[in-house]
Amino acid sequence: MRALVQRVRQGAVRVDGRTVSEVGPGLVVLLGVRTGDTEEEAHFLARKVAHLRIFPDEQGKLNRSVLEAGGEVLSVSQFTLYGDCRKGNRPSFVEAAPPEHALRLYEEFNRSLASHGLLVRTGVFGAVMLVEIHNDGPVTIWLDTEALRS
Repeated sequence: MRALVQRVRQGAVRVDGRTVSEVGPGLVVLLGVRTGDTEEEAHFLARKVAHLRIFPDEQGKLNRSVLEAGGEVLSVSQFTLYGDCRKGNRPSFVEAAPPEHALRLYEEFNRSLASHGLLVRTGVFGAVMLVEIHNDGPVTIWLDTEALRS
């Protein structure tokens, strides 16, 4: 699984001109699921995101997690995180999980995040979404379960 984690002042998802989810200060997580990913990886990645220390403490050092900062999470499924651009200019998405598998693990990731005590809002799986991200810092972290466990 892959997650692009952005610390935000606010974030929102719109579908067909209608706001379906929004968060105040916290995180926007763009989540990609690969063929072969498991529930164990969803739980591992959710724990990592919940405890990732990318919020400032009283001295301005990045020492606080979204939990400690009292932030919210907007989680958006994004299969394009598995776009392979090594050949040519058109990405291949063969590593991205099929929709039914990706949806199951996306939902499990979100449940796991919420189990840590976070308010988790979501995009609409499979929809064409307009994602609004007001990156704070900017702070953007790339997490890949395969690399994290190597």
